[in-house]
Amino acid sequence: MPSVSTSVFVPRPDTEVFDFLADARNLALWSSGVSAVDSDDVVPGRDAAYRYRYPGRRRPHRLVCADFQPSRRIVFRGQRMWSPLGTQVPVYGFDLIPHADGTMVRLSVTSCLSAALLLLAPVVAMAWRRDLPVDAGKFRDLLGGAVPAAATLKSPALPAASLPAGPSAGAPAPAAGALPVSSAPGGFDYAH
Repeated sequence: MPSVSTSVFVPRPDTEVFDFLADARNLALWSSGVSAVDSDDVVPGRDAAYRYRYPGRRRPHRLVCADFQPSRRIVFRGQRMWSPLGTQVPVYGFDLIPHADGTMVRLSVTSCLSAALLLLAPVVAMAWRRDLPVDAGKFRDLLGGAVPAAATLKSPALPAASLPAGPSAGAPAPAAGALPVSSAPGGFDYAH
């Protein structure tokens, strides 16, 4: 059962970081282990269930909140996925430690493997050791961390034709240091 973790500092209060993590739809914005989460409104909490797509899988799977301790810890457990070599159950965990100027977040991924997939545990662990630090950086950047001072001072305007395609194309960027506001509980609704 390979398990990999990394930590990242986010310059936001633990309540804001937890609210963002509690809405599993936001995982698709930064986690390489989640390619999409259905946009159904689900009230965050223990046993909250989402339909999500694991990268490389055609059909959606179930993602359930297995642990929910406000502003401290949240865990999502994926549905068992079958392959010819065995099964895999991904578990995504997040532990929050508040600091005066932000929150330290420990991100962890555990892959519960069975049958012949157990032989591939070192390969699975190696892949997560490669991907999880990159995911942590995306997570930190999404919540407003590590922005160089020069980048906030001058930002040349891009013509509309050069904007990236996708759901955020043409959407105004939030002001430096500000999180987008939404109607979601806690103010986070990045995915929708």
